[in-house]
Amino acid sequence: MASTRIALYQMTAGIDPAANAAAIGDAARQAKAGGAAMLFTPEMCGLLDRDRQRAAPHIVAEADNPVLAAARMAAADLGLWVALGSLAIAREDGRWANRSFLLAPDGGIAARYDKIHMFDVQLATGESWRESAAYAPGESVVTAQTPLGRLGLAICYDVRFPALFGALGDRACDAIAVPAAFTAPTGAAHWHLLLRARAVEESAWIIAATQVGVHEDGRRTYGHSLVVDPWGDVVLDMGGDAPGVGFAEIAAERTAEIRAQLPALANRRKIPN
Repeated sequence: MASTRIALYQMTAGIDPAANAAAIGDAARQAKAGGAAMLFTPEMCGLLDRDRQRAAPHIVAEADNPVLAAARMAAADLGLWVALGSLAIAREDGRWANRSFLLAPDGGIAARYDKIHMFDVQLATGESWRESAAYAPGESVVTAQTPLGRLGLAICYDVRFPALFGALGDRACDAIAVPAAFTAPTGAAHWHLLLRARAVEESAWIIAATQVGVHEDGRRTYGHSLVVDPWGDVVLDMGGDAPGVGFAEIAAERTAEIRAQLPALANRRKIPN
């Protein structure tokens, strides 16, 4: 069984969509030059701005989003799959969506996923986030066929809710993308733990491209973009210091070997209420 080379873009996105689009385009070229078949980018890679009034003019409908258009062009020009972690998209009802896009090598949109679990928290550090004040949660589990096999889509805070990942496991996902913009305190406490647990539970590769560092809007994100194999071993950790492009090999043979030894998905039983 062949392995597939992937690239992850660990990013320090800012408040200017044009600059973010240019950075994603450069990462796509690095991914292609490095032999990757797919590039994974973080959550909110087109615009990271906690000032919603300042951000609002940049949050437009999918058809008008310049970062999506640039990423589709890059995918087509390079013949590269791009898992665009997420963009802020204006919905017809006036709410926003935190939406992930899977782009095919012809630039077409192969799948869309709207983040289901909203990040509404009050941390002991004083950080307060109310994602649901502006964003509407998604309602659908999304998977798509890719060079990695079946890829499941999730976003950041979703990782804390194993029922979603159970649904992705029930759909026989070989890999699950978890793009993120994790806060520094929650990342230090839970990031590696949660991603390794989700990989083991679903006997699937976890691919988590993240935001990193201090951003223009003043927030700090944790970094540590990870690739975790179905046994829970971390095969790539990009650290928490700087942006960049990292590479990993996703081996289908490894997935088959682990599932043969420990057929947890086949052994799964429905738990009565």
